[in-house]
Amino acid sequence: MNKAFTSRQEHIDYIKGIIKDRNVRFIVLQISDILGFAKSTTLPVNQIDKILSNEIMFDGSSIDGFARIEESDMYLYPDLSTFTILPWPTLNGYTVARMICDVYTPDGKPFEGCPRYVLKQALKRAEELGYTFYVGPEPEFYIFNLDEKGNPILENIDKAGYFDMAPMDKGESVREAITIALENLGFEVEASHHECGPGQYEIDFKYADALTTADNIITFKYVVKKLADDFGLFATFMPKPVEGIAGSGMHLNMSLFKDGKNIFYDESKENKLSDEVMYFIGGILKHAKNFTAVTNPIVNSYKRLVSGFEAPVNIAWSEKNRSPLIRIPAKRGLSTRIELRSPDPSCNPYLALAVVLTAGLDGIINKIPAPEPINKNIYEMDTEEKKQNHIETLPRSLYEALTELSKSELIKGALGKHVTNKFISAKMKEWQSYASKVHRWELEQYLRT
Repeated sequence: MNKAFTSRQEHIDYIKGIIKDRNVRFIVLQISDILGFAKSTTLPVNQIDKILSNEIMFDGSSIDGFARIEESDMYLYPDLSTFTILPWPTLNGYTVARMICDVYTPDGKPFEGCPRYVLKQALKRAEELGYTFYVGPEPEFYIFNLDEKGNPILENIDKAGYFDMAPMDKGESVREAITIALENLGFEVEASHHECGPGQYEIDFKYADALTTADNIITFKYVVKKLADDFGLFATFMPKPVEGIAGSGMHLNMSLFKDGKNIFYDESKENKLSDEVMYFIGGILKHAKNFTAVTNPIVNSYKRLVSGFEAPVNIAWSEKNRSPLIRIPAKRGLSTRIELRSPDPSCNPYLALAVVLTAGLDGIINKIPAPEPINKNIYEMDTEEKKQNHIETLPRSLYEALTELSKSELIKGALGKHVTNKFISAKMKEWQSYASKVHRWELEQYLRT
């Protein structure tokens, strides 16, 4: 919703007008849990006054990582700017609206375990320095067929490759439907294309301030899954669903603005890149190992982060090639940005943007210099050459990543004590569950031992 309002009451009156004009019957109130899964409750429109007065309660103890049973009462505070009409018809012709909410405690304080609150705190620190953080994501996903019982199967819907067109690209009609739905939700879709893997796609939407972008990523994933289901298909944001073909990432294009100007751009420099962007890169590279558990939070994330599939595992940066962790696209001026290539779409976008911003700001605050750029293809370097160029790699497993996270007071501080403890606890259980299972590869490799 881009309309400007002079007061909260004017905004409320506007929303009520839309509800009446568009025959809205239900209101969906949405939040995100610590692991990044969208949760919601649906209320009849006759509850709109209670909704807008922040009077809707829910059981926080039933949401992963939220509260203990004895502290379970939580309140939903809808962000009025996120009010939108869901762009698909209902059976009876009425419409459904949605608002994204912040979570508050009964004493009227923001709940520290709310991922949206974590990002807001990081953005507040940036604002105190005079910065506005903008992010443009590039989320990738796979679409698979369903079996006769409606269960997803690892059967790709096409055999197409990067930038292929119909008839080879069988997902074109699905992507068109997704794009139309996103546009009806207010997204500005910039590109939609087939990715490298068969049945793999990417839809890019315009950059926005970080909070809006995080909200948009949650909405995007919901729309993609719903529309695929409407077509009798299954969409997944799993980073590496199929062995031997490309994994799905979510590159983050990031910039900082101050007084309406992109501070990553400096006309006086030979490469047009400012000191601030060099320090920002320095901070990200310094803390990359520490925040990887947040940007790549599941066991499967590390099946994507392996050499051989153009995976961004090398902690380095470049203007000229795509093998390092950070690439700087060629555009300059207002479009000057850095592209962080390691995150994947399984991450909680609120937490991921919070930790990445915190790392970059630490670089600016403490003037952490970026190392020399690596303009040679790192994939072709051997171990000794990487060592000579001081190129380290990201953690190789979720366990290693959690260990690195545990060492960093900066990243733990960005998450806050509540989220840090709940996140590490949940992810350690996930790792332990994985590590204790006997997998098919082990049986094939060792059963005859």
